[in-house]
Amino acid sequence: MQRNTVQRQIILETLKKYDTHPTVDELYNDIHENHPSISRTTIYRNLRQLAQGGQISKVVLPDNSDRYDKRTDQHYHFLCKTCGTLFDVDIDRAESIDAKVQEKYEVQVEEHEIVFMGLCKECSSRELV
Repeated sequence: MQRNTVQRQIILETLKKYDTHPTVDELYNDIHENHPSISRTTIYRNLRQLAQGGQISKVVLPDNSDRYDKRTDQHYHFLCKTCGTLFDVDIDRAESIDAKVQEKYEVQVEEHEIVFMGLCKECSSRELV
């Protein structure tokens, strides 16, 4: 069982302020302004523990910094390859993918992650100009 330390509560409250999916560096910069005694290592450790405890989600991105999400329900994400914006994609989960993988490879799928990648609306409109 995790102890609910003051540092952990500050980190969790800071993450919950974000509508985006911040990196450790973004969280550190935000937290450091009001709580300079909280180190980057403390933030890493607590984020790992919060994610393992199911209180937050860790979004692992290929060739990119991990991001953290206040949402813990299973959902997809979209990553803009130009500006790095990451946002939630609210569509139904593709449970049929789990069944296909289980059948083909004779494994038991417990969950899956999908990150759509491309250009966000803003970057796409800039490229048209």
